[in-house]
Amino acid sequence: MTTRILVIEDEERIRQFLQRGLTYEGYRVDTAVDGPTGLELARENPPDLVLLDIMLPGMDGLEVCRRLRAVSEVPILMLTAKETIEDRVVGLDAGADDYLVKPFAFDELMARVRALLRRTAPAQPQVFRFADLELDTGTRQGRRGGRIFDLTAKEYELLELFMRNPRQVLTRDLIFDRVWNYDFGGESNIIEVYVRYLRQKTEEGGQSRLIHTVRGIGYVLREES
Repeated sequence: MTTRILVIEDEERIRQFLQRGLTYEGYRVDTAVDGPTGLELARENPPDLVLLDIMLPGMDGLEVCRRLRAVSEVPILMLTAKETIEDRVVGLDAGADDYLVKPFAFDELMARVRALLRRTAPAQPQVFRFADLELDTGTRQGRRGGRIFDLTAKEYELLELFMRNPRQVLTRDLIFDRVWNYDFGGESNIIEVYVRYLRQKTEEGGQSRLIHTVRGIGYVLREES
């Protein structure tokens, strides 16, 4: 399905420039020349991304952004002729995901458009495999030897980190940062606790150990020697 972009821009030269360029890049483009029309189009036929000028007749871009954000999570890239930090902050506070100051290079616009579309694209479920252990990102369940086991949120995050980095020694600091996002001061045993939970679930029934301790450093997912 072709990605649809709504351009809300009253300046004809810029609007046509964007419409031509985006169409050439393979996007379907709808346009509006004022705030109320743009808001109505976005509500009636939701696009995949909105390019929104701040200075618009009828209703300025900031108000369009606020009203659209109240009912939609569509990515919004604001276009502004104002370069001050305050103006950019106001746009982001109104709910914009990014902003671009005029005049801008089309290549930079496209880079930001692609980044916003990637960020909002639904992630495709994956199944990570290591030895006879599997982790399904769709169901957030593990499987080993035909046996399926459930995982708590943190157990899942920790096991996913191991499965994405097999045979690599992961330091305690890295694990804290990736799974818990803050520093426990190096004294907490929370990693040991969760590794123990994962071992209980992955080794149930006498199966071999896959999560190994590297003393003084951290842990590694590998087969037994």
